[in-house]
Amino acid sequence: MADTGDMKNEEEDLSADIKDWSKHQVRQWALKEAGVDDKFADILLQQDIKGSSLLLLDKTDLTDLGVTLGPAKLIIHARDDLLKLKKEQATSSINESGRPCKPYPFHRYHDTCRYTENSILDVTESGASDYIEPCHEYKAFINTSNTSEEDKMKKFTTEVIRFAAACMNSRTNGTIHFGVGDKPDFIHGQVLGVDVKDKEAYENALNYAINGYFEHKHKNTAKMCIKPPRFVGVLNKDMTSSVKCVIEVDIVPDSMICKENIYHISLETKKGKKKAKGKETEKTEKKQSKHFYVRDGSTSRDLLAPTTYAKPMEEYNKFVDSLPQLSQLRKQAEEKYLKVIKSSHQGSRLSEMITGGSNSLDKSHFERYVIVANKSHSIQLESLAFLLELNPTAILDFDPESAKTGLQRHFEEQSTVNVHLPVQYKITEGVEDIASKLKLTRNTSWVSCNGGINDEAPSDIEDWCIHKGASVRGVISFLCRKDVLPNKRFLVIFLLLSTVSEKMDPLVETFSTFWLELGGTEQILCICENEKAFTSWKDLIEARYGINISGRCIYELSFAEVNGTIRSLLSENRKSSRFLSCGGGSKVLFEKKVERSLNTLDVLCVNQCEGGNEDKIAIEENFYKGGKVSWWNFYFSEQPGSTPFIKRDKFDFIVDTVIPDLCSLTKACVLFNLMHVPGCGGTTLAMHTLWFLRDRYRCAVLKDSNADLAEVADQVVKLLLYDHEEQLPRVPVLLMIDDFEDMDKVFDLQQLIEKKCVRKDIQSRSPQVILLNCMRSESLEQTETTTETVFIGNNLSELEQKQFEQKLVEIEKTYKNAGTFYGFMIMKKNFLPEYIQGVVRNTLKSFNINQKHAQLIAVLVLLNVYCKGASLSVSLCEEFLGLQPKPFCGSGNVEDRFGKFSTLISTIPVEAKVVFKAVKIIHSSIAWHCLQELTTTHNVKRVEITNLLLTTDKLYESTQGKDKLMHDVRYMLVKRHHSVEEESQFSPLIQGIASESQGLEETVLLNASKRFQKDAIISQLLARYYYLKKKDFKEAKDWAGRAKDLSRENSHIADTSAQVIKHELKNAIANDKDVPIKPEKLNIFLKMAQTAIHAFKETQDLAKKESVHRLQNKTRQDNCPFNTSGCLGEIQVGVIVIEILKKTPIFSSGNVRHDIMSRVLSSDANSGIQEVERHDPMRNKHTRYYSILRQFEDVLYNLKFRMKSNFDYLDNFYVNLGSRCGMKDSREQVAQMELFRCFKQYADLFCKTDSADLLKNKTMHTMLQVHHARQFLEMQKADTYSGILNCLSSPLSTEMMEKIAKQYKFVVDNADDCSMKERINFIYVNVVLSCIKPGSRQLQSYQKLLDLLSQVLRGQILLSDNLPLHFIAVALLWPQLHLQPAESTSMGKYVSQMRTSYHAVMKEVCNGKRPVVHFFMGKKRGYERLVHLGEIERCIKAGQEQIASMWENGKIWKEKEVEELLCRVTGEVQGNLILADTCIPDVKIEVTPMFRSQLSGRAKGSKLSFFIGFSMKGPLAIDIN
Repeated sequence: MADTGDMKNEEEDLSADIKDWSKHQVRQWALKEAGVDDKFADILLQQDIKGSSLLLLDKTDLTDLGVTLGPAKLIIHARDDLLKLKKEQATSSINESGRPCKPYPFHRYHDTCRYTENSILDVTESGASDYIEPCHEYKAFINTSNTSEEDKMKKFTTEVIRFAAACMNSRTNGTIHFGVGDKPDFIHGQVLGVDVKDKEAYENALNYAINGYFEHKHKNTAKMCIKPPRFVGVLNKDMTSSVKCVIEVDIVPDSMICKENIYHISLETKKGKKKAKGKETEKTEKKQSKHFYVRDGSTSRDLLAPTTYAKPMEEYNKFVDSLPQLSQLRKQAEEKYLKVIKSSHQGSRLSEMITGGSNSLDKSHFERYVIVANKSHSIQLESLAFLLELNPTAILDFDPESAKTGLQRHFEEQSTVNVHLPVQYKITEGVEDIASKLKLTRNTSWVSCNGGINDEAPSDIEDWCIHKGASVRGVISFLCRKDVLPNKRFLVIFLLLSTVSEKMDPLVETFSTFWLELGGTEQILCICENEKAFTSWKDLIEARYGINISGRCIYELSFAEVNGTIRSLLSENRKSSRFLSCGGGSKVLFEKKVERSLNTLDVLCVNQCEGGNEDKIAIEENFYKGGKVSWWNFYFSEQPGSTPFIKRDKFDFIVDTVIPDLCSLTKACVLFNLMHVPGCGGTTLAMHTLWFLRDRYRCAVLKDSNADLAEVADQVVKLLLYDHEEQLPRVPVLLMIDDFEDMDKVFDLQQLIEKKCVRKDIQSRSPQVILLNCMRSESLEQTETTTETVFIGNNLSELEQKQFEQKLVEIEKTYKNAGTFYGFMIMKKNFLPEYIQGVVRNTLKSFNINQKHAQLIAVLVLLNVYCKGASLSVSLCEEFLGLQPKPFCGSGNVEDRFGKFSTLISTIPVEAKVVFKAVKIIHSSIAWHCLQELTTTHNVKRVEITNLLLTTDKLYESTQGKDKLMHDVRYMLVKRHHSVEEESQFSPLIQGIASESQGLEETVLLNASKRFQKDAIISQLLARYYYLKKKDFKEAKDWAGRAKDLSRENSHIADTSAQVIKHELKNAIANDKDVPIKPEKLNIFLKMAQTAIHAFKETQDLAKKESVHRLQNKTRQDNCPFNTSGCLGEIQVGVIVIEILKKTPIFSSGNVRHDIMSRVLSSDANSGIQEVERHDPMRNKHTRYYSILRQFEDVLYNLKFRMKSNFDYLDNFYVNLGSRCGMKDSREQVAQMELFRCFKQYADLFCKTDSADLLKNKTMHTMLQVHHARQFLEMQKADTYSGILNCLSSPLSTEMMEKIAKQYKFVVDNADDCSMKERINFIYVNVVLSCIKPGSRQLQSYQKLLDLLSQVLRGQILLSDNLPLHFIAVALLWPQLHLQPAESTSMGKYVSQMRTSYHAVMKEVCNGKRPVVHFFMGKKRGYERLVHLGEIERCIKAGQEQIASMWENGKIWKEKEVEELLCRVTGEVQGNLILADTCIPDVKIEVTPMFRSQLSGRAKGSKLSFFIGFSMKGPLAIDIN
């Protein structure tokens, strides 16, 4: 029996302590670990080298024994490495272990429990207790790396069988753990983990062992009691997965299976060693020995083992006799355990807590949800679908592998998330700006709280608080701010997917921060996987913070039950799938992930609203009161028993005419405008159109007019392509855009969609996107309805009034409070002012400005009158009114706190930087009459309300919508209304205050400067106020300086500083009554003029820098046009200088003096100030004047040159570049009128030769005649090609144009110094004259003009002449059948040079502009071949707005008269360009498509036809077919 024990030891793993090794184990180690040959290992065996001896050996000892040097070094090195490893393991075990954890739930296989490396199982190795509570046994099982698979499996199965037999005989449940350490090498219960490559092999080996070790009669019983191996994952300390696991086998000796049987096992042992020829060999005999194991404390003891006890079988027999009693005790324990029946009401508690008491997610008190989750297990993920329905604002995820294998990956497969690191929530700028960048309230923000993304390493529990705790606390503080998420209306859900058992666990820290930020646990819900996880969590929180969170925890429901319970709270409408149209009645499933990714769009599905809504009454009431229409209103009107939704007169025209007409066009993105007076149902009509067409188009509404338009374009095209990228034709997107401030922004969106279609190579033989632009019109005058623009005014037709009367009958039957449905009644009464006035007067009867709710209503009124669509957030109103909202339903409604005024307001959702709920005045007419009523009846004037709004700090505290309020207030103060007739100096609010309470507007502006301390525009506004209204130029300069300090690189701010000086100069001159001007005043005025000129030059430099920067900025499109105010300002100062000089005695008398001043200011070398002084007979009297003038020679000598340069620069800008949307900018028109006034004064001085001696000369010398002609041409602005082209659109008489042509002919024929520029201009004059008066006698023959052009092209060309020359060359030399000059073959070169010159000349000014198409190629010959834009417009006979719209949509080219006028050219696609065919076979000319989307989807070489337009940027292909 002794041999048996030795052999048994050899079969086991090497002891952790080397001193305990036998000589056979040393030999085994030398072979496998040191890697020496058998003969050297045998030397160690023969010399009786045991473990203790091995520790004492050195290299010399081994060589003395006959081990050669190489193997000796291997043995010593392997031993030293092993000793080092043992030391490190011991240190590591001491340093890293210690965190207790629970064992995996007994007899379970699909729980999510995982161990963490070096954590300590909080149960000890034990014997039987109550038979049901399992006993445990730990096996390190780690020294197996060099053990064969067979030996490893044998070790595993032997230990399992021994433990199983012991548990079965003792009738106790038990678990044996492999990969869990024990003393002395490890802490008792320390999780080590083992590397398992083939899990199935363990199960097969165990099954095989049961058959081999148990008696035949008990094999089946053993298989039922011994459960299959369970492989529990082992996480690294930083919560990342490792390859290790703990192998566990559960033993369940069920009384029904085991009955009163006893279980012996036969284990294979080695018996002695055979000798052959006197030598001991390794060959042993194998023998089966019988064993009977029972649990004895922490070990399994064999009652049949040899013993020195006198009666060896007595203990065995005694145990066997007790088995019937043992079996009975087991049975009783099982019955007692089964009596514990689950009885819980946690399902209903969960429903109540997660909705704030409403028991419906559709009507939940909570508007937002924040989830906190730790490491998940794959089997949990399918039960977490409820997270998708909650649409969390943020998920704080502590699993570093979540993106690869965890919750994040699972969630991302079904929804859109924005992944963030905690540091991104650090407040480095405005809070709402950060929220906007993070898209916090638009998509779920996934915050990786323990690394795992962007190469950020995870931290273990001890280090997390140091390395990551602060940043996560920052995230929580950010989310709990009142200006981010709605106060008391969001719920934090702790989703404990793994058991939290450590007091320093990051989730405990996170709970603490939320608890402190939220001021309690009312907004916290904890969902635990099981009761053990709950108990551990509860105990940790209670121990650390002294609070009992049992009432805020759900722990008796499985995650599957949690999932089902939460999802059952959804309405049928929210549960149902949504579908998009694919045309022809077909539909496609609209996946939730895709829908959420389109976060800037409210997509209208084919089956929108199906499933109904139990809140019909509330939704309808809100609409009839004056709230914005929703899709539900249209749905309800279609249900049985309802009258149809009121159909406006223009509805059928839009549906049957406008949209089908647009669909016949070939442009990718087309547009029509629905202009409406505010409050007249324009938005409702637009949405009604979408509702009606939802099965024919993919309909959507843009949520926020201030959204990033590039992102909007991306999402619109994504909606277009969704699930039918290959299908042609596609169903177009019908996108409604509402409340854009100006058409430029609409055009920006249209252009971006076009560009996106080009990038996606989307064919556009028909429109892919139709923009329904619903825009407020400030004019009440009815404009003509066309197929491009529909107008809705405040006057109902008889048919519309009849429908409103029918609807009122239905409403009065259903609603008792129909009398307060003012939104509906205002329209029903046809906007009758007396009705509105009566409602307002009656409602405001008890108004008292000292009451809080009255102050709020006054502020809302002011905002709604002067800032369309303005509102106040519900959070702000609650704070201001002192409400204390609670985190559950029925805790107060903010509208009710407005008292009698509540009928004038409604609640709306607002899409801004963050999404929030707000209140607004129900109707714009109500707001206007309220303001009048407050002023007249209650003596509460605009100035009082504005100052209240600006000075009440409570309105600007951290609440939702703070940034939106700041924006709206600033808008009211700053935004001016521009028109050609009148350039308003200030916003309507400031002008209204000035007219109502004259002088008090200053206090408003000063209060504004305190509220907006770092806003350069507000400081600029004060500067403008002081120099325009108060004439206080010192104050104006101070405020202009402050503005400049706040915005150094802004050209408009710099312009204000220059304007202050200019206005101060004008004011000083106006107040100076001395004639002639005194020398000292002359000095002051010229010094001011010099300063102003320098300031305007600075403005010009900044404007050019801004423009270039906009062009270079690839990340953000900025279409702000070039700021021309610096150029115009310098011209204006030049005119003032001329006026100043006219007041001096030197230049004030007679025409001769006029000519002298002209020459001085022209930098004439022979007419300098000293020369004028020398010839002045009164020079002694004028000495002081001359002395002062000499100080400003740089200004005076350059005056004409600078003025002329700026005139030409601006002419080039205005003539060759037009608005991107085709509409003339009123501010530019005003600037051009001022430019015209200044030029007239310039021309009066510099373009007239009035010297008496010159006029009396009857035989004027030719040179003087040329000079006179040039002056005449300059006076007519015909000395530049831009000025000549401008004659096409200016009201110039034909006689004057002929005179210009005549004068040019004279200059070209007679001037010895005739420049290249003048020859080019002469060509332009003839082309323009041919357009204005085709049969003019002053017109050169066409051939002669071409000859001149050819001559010019062969000469030396200055850089400044490149652009005009090559433009006119391309227009005139385009090959014709009957006329083909030699230069026509060089067209490709001319086009290339023109494009290069355009970018060189126009790069500073072209941003936000489109090159004007001056000419089109017509069907006729000669001059008549060029058709100018005016002829096209005359064919249309429509207003400017309609022409602009027809141009954008391409409808203008479908007009019959236009088609007859223009020549259609063929060509083929070449990338993004077209190679146009010509009548010369080898000459093909590159042309750019006006809309690149018209080339999308067309293969290289595809044949096209199109019209040709000529712009300074190059020839354009228009109306591509």
